Amino acid sequence: MARAPRERPDQPASAAIDELPVAAADQIDGLADALATVGDRWSLAIVACLLEGPEPFGSLQRRLPAISPNVLSQRLRSLQAGGVLVARPYSRRPLRCTYELTGAGQELADALRLLTDWGVRRAGGPSQQPQHAACETPLEVRWYCPTCEEPVSAPAGDAQEELYLA
Repeated sequence: MARAPRERPDQPASAAIDELPVAAADQIDGLADALATVGDRWSLAIVACLLEGPEPFGSLQRRLPAISPNVLSQRLRSLQAGGVLVARPYSRRPLRCTYELTGAGQELADALRLLTDWGVRRAGGPSQQPQHAACETPLEVRWYCPTCEEPVSAPAGDAQEELYLA
């Protein structure tokens, strides 16, 4: 995660964050909280697999062959502790679970699609943005006010309006 630039090399990073405008500091705090929950290597890949529906451990292991079983177990426990997924036992002896995203985990779907498209484009691949069925134009993400039912500019500075990505 990128940190705010420090004023002096001997100044701790937290002091630089404390001097940011409130909105910027809140964004950094929010990003830090999100990364604490899903920022470990493989966590978002696990979430992406579970977007298609519940999966048992063995299925996740087959879909993510590069991840070792102990790391997969660790990430699943961490995501469960963060409220991103739930483990539903289907066998008590030995204990075997199916893993399923919570509502909070499902909320990551749009962010994962955008991040995936960004990664593919940076690697030189074709965009994977969803397209409008009628004209096949790639869809764009815009800030949208559900009360006024209209798109708005992204909030700047201290704007604390409640906006939703449409």
